[in-house]
Amino acid sequence: MQIVKYNTSDKKRWDKFVENCKNGHFCFFRDFMEYHAQRFEDFSLLILDDNNSLLSILPANIKSTTLYSHQGLTFGGLLIDDKMTTKTMLDLFTVLKDFLKTNGIKKLVYKCIPYIYHTKPSEEDRYAFFRNDAKIIRRDVTSALDFTEEIKYSKGRKWTVNKASKNHLTFEQSYDLVSYWTLLEEVLKTHHKTKPTHSLNEIQKLSLLFPDNIKLFIATQKNTLLAGALIYEYKNIIYTQYLANSPEGRECGALDFILDTLIKKVYFNKRYFNFGISNENDGQFLNIGLIAQKEGFGARAVVNDVYEMEIL
Repeated sequence: MQIVKYNTSDKKRWDKFVENCKNGHFCFFRDFMEYHAQRFEDFSLLILDDNNSLLSILPANIKSTTLYSHQGLTFGGLLIDDKMTTKTMLDLFTVLKDFLKTNGIKKLVYKCIPYIYHTKPSEEDRYAFFRNDAKIIRRDVTSALDFTEEIKYSKGRKWTVNKASKNHLTFEQSYDLVSYWTLLEEVLKTHHKTKPTHSLNEIQKLSLLFPDNIKLFIATQKNTLLAGALIYEYKNIIYTQYLANSPEGRECGALDFILDTLIKKVYFNKRYFNFGISNENDGQFLNIGLIAQKEGFGARAVVNDVYEMEIL
């Protein structure tokens, strides 16, 4: 087994592995990872078996003497396929630690891929971290619906959805990212004193690169934009990357109308619908109002763990 740094000549090989691995996502394709390449010093790794075949890949960046499983991604650890066994993962960690030490890296900070993104069980890495005395330094809570179970809304969500149905709203897929980004930026600035992770130019570029994965759905009334949901879609999971509701939209339940339509009519044949995290301050602060809305749709907790492992 050996480890080598990713090179641009590895792009085709890398992307093919992402496509076929059992815990992948389109955000691990190189075209997605490199939209913000200028912000991070890439230090992605390819792990090869004794036959020089890809055994695993690690999207990563380096900062000083710390390696991060890429800071530009919501999550992303070791991507693996069916060849990976628990014993092989333990051997991989031995080789990985030696490689990192040789390269002057003293610490690995690693964001696990939540199980809802696995097409098959893929938590060999978690056991390896336990065996190597790593510690959990952060735990985010995300909220997800499992479509194999009956979806039950709270009374409050039922009421808002019913209210929206009486307001003659129109649901549609939209390609007008400019208008939506104006609404999104205003909502985030007003209510959260923040701004979108992606600039308008970045999301426009990504949506052109991944038109089957990045989709915008909106609610309008008399051609006026009231609310929207930018969705990341991949295989059996849907992720609400950005949600926004105008003041007028909140009055008539526009965002709940969109989510209800997505859940019941657009994506009912998927496995999971992930609403995203509801905490701040490295997981220590829970936004009660935000998570209550998601749980009102029947979503329940899935944790995103971050490990830290000293390289001794």
